[in-house]
Amino acid sequence: DSLGGRLDILVNCAGIQILHKAEEFPFEDYRKVMDVNLDAVFELTQLAGRTMLPQGSGKIINFASMTSFIAGLNVVPYTASKGGVMQLTKAFSNEWAGKGIQVNAVAPGYIMTKMNWEFFHDKQASGGIFRRIAMGRWGEPEDIAAAVLFLASKAAGYMTGVTMPVDGGFLAME
Repeated sequence: DSLGGRLDILVNCAGIQILHKAEEFPFEDYRKVMDVNLDAVFELTQLAGRTMLPQGSGKIINFASMTSFIAGLNVVPYTASKGGVMQLTKAFSNEWAGKGIQVNAVAPGYIMTKMNWEFFHDKQASGGIFRRIAMGRWGEPEDIAAAVLFLASKAAGYMTGVTMPVDGGFLAME
């Protein structure tokens, strides 16, 4: 009620990553990753839809990842969850696009955030990745904010079901 009964934009941007070798990944850690990265996206999107559908409009922006497109090492549940986010985005979009609700996702590349801080400073691990970033730099949080702002704006009025990479050209170097 504090929103006046309206909900115009939902951004599902929470995410966690836990590292273990695939054969040693504890199921408890798997569930933690899936709960935050995928299950919460489903639940919050569904709840938002219950308000947006009657009003005939709304924008939902999910956070996917480069691992929505390619698999990472030691992050099996993260990869699965972010692939799932991309598919949830498409599935909700298919059902709601004709009802005025746009559901899209942003797929950040290697962004200078707390989650990536140690990885960035591991020169051996980050060296190969850096060579694959066509723009020659890691992304900044502002790069992702600009993509979210675009998807939330009228400029993206004819986009739905899209997972938009914001990766400095990382996928183009594949």
